Amino acid sequence: MKQDSRITCPKCGETSSEQMPTDACQWFYECPACKAVLRPLPGDCCVFCSYGDTPCPPVQQGRGCCA
Repeated sequence: MKQDSRITCPKCGETSSEQMPTDACQWFYECPACKAVLRPLPGDCCVFCSYGDTPCPPVQQGRGCCA
């Protein structure tokens, strides 16, 4: 299971490598470049599933969303 994901901000295009929590969803993420606060897209459980290059650990393990 991968615990790092590269998040891409849809507002400014900045990418940042972040470590994902393994026991909870992350519903908010502040872009380090433009300070936009990202929230999951409809149907996604967390910002990693919406904007990351790797889905969150529960989704990777086939347990579904942690929301």
